[in-house]
Amino acid sequence: MLDGKDLSKLGLGDVRGRKNGMCIIQQDPVLFSGSLRECLDPWGQSSDEDILDALTMVKVADAERRGIRALDDYVDEGGRNFSVGERQLLCLARAVLLQPKVLVLDEATASVDGETDAFMQKMIRNRFRGTTLLTIAHRLNTIMDYDIVLVMDKGKVAEFGRPKELLETDGLFSGLVDSTGRESSLALRQMAE
Repeated sequence: MLDGKDLSKLGLGDVRGRKNGMCIIQQDPVLFSGSLRECLDPWGQSSDEDILDALTMVKVADAERRGIRALDDYVDEGGRNFSVGERQLLCLARAVLLQPKVLVLDEATASVDGETDAFMQKMIRNRFRGTTLLTIAHRLNTIMDYDIVLVMDKGKVAEFGRPKELLETDGLFSGLVDSTGRESSLALRQMAE
């Protein structure tokens, strides 16, 4: 249910890709061929200034220096002319424009370095306040400050609760955190406080 509407009874187009709907950023990001403008705003719902702000925010295509001209850059089929990390940042810019009520992050930072991951995590927390985040992650630092964590084991729900509470038990989540090593484990536990 989203805003009292049963999503199973709506078409995909009514749920995804619309302002204040649902947006997904995948591990293997999807980009459409055409201009950056068309790629970031395929439905033509945003002004050039808003698109440029989103592009500048994610620091791709040297948009801050080049301005509106960057929106005319060509995107090859699937975004082949951008690195996987840049593609994920462009999908994040698209999500910023859509202002979704639900943002699904499916290993959305898996292909970026630690510095870019930290940048994306900070941006997600700042730009998507009030948005429900559903995050599929293997990097524990990306979810340690989340409200609720769901731990899956062999396709079944193994644990469900606040990270701090899960760390107080001798369960899978606590074991995953401990397996990162002493220093990392301590840092992760502090993030959950």
